[in-house]
Amino acid sequence: MTGKQLEAGVKYKVPNKDILLTAAAFRIDEDHYLISDLAHPNFSTDAGAVKYQGFEVSANANVTKELKLVASYSYTDIRYVKTNLTAQKFDVFTDANYGTAVSQSSKSVPYVPRNMFSFFADYTFYLTTLKGFGINFGTRYTGFTYASSVESFKTRSYILFDVGAHYDFGQLSSSLRGLRAQLAMPNVVNTYYMAQYDTDFCNLGQGRRVYGNLTFNW
Repeated sequence: MTGKQLEAGVKYKVPNKDILLTAAAFRIDEDHYLISDLAHPNFSTDAGAVKYQGFEVSANANVTKELKLVASYSYTDIRYVKTNLTAQKFDVFTDANYGTAVSQSSKSVPYVPRNMFSFFADYTFYLTTLKGFGINFGTRYTGFTYASSVESFKTRSYILFDVGAHYDFGQLSSSLRGLRAQLAMPNVVNTYYMAQYDTDFCNLGQGRRVYGNLTFNW
């Protein structure tokens, strides 16, 4: 891989507040961009030169001792700049290609979402009978992605919701300090979504799960 990369970023700590804001912008020009070789599984092929640019912003705030918030947003635009790749348009309704093959130059590189957003909130109890117990909630948004056929069609955007809980046993007894239990349930409403879709395959997204762990730190 060869090319050039430009990045710029800033961080800002809100005075007298436990709030950190960050922002970054980037542009990367890459030659010899590798993609999966559909004609030869488990191998890659040179797709030519690509350019991707975008920005990211995030916020991390301890609003109170009990409440913590984290949020982030990113925008990414990645396109072929110079390539020998060509493809026909694809009609998802007829499941067939149509028209003459066109160049991938200036088209979006497939499978890369332009927009992504996440938000997470955690509340831990300190002054009640629930001392040591905490609950959290999060949401994740992934925007549409183009499939591989010269922007013929898009994989739909989706949004997922997560919930969880945790307990600090050190609040129960000093002898248990460092022992922590966590329970998480990603995609709590069991949203059905397509993580990746192409003319030859599709990958379904992960459904609702429940898992937990017990950790000890010293």
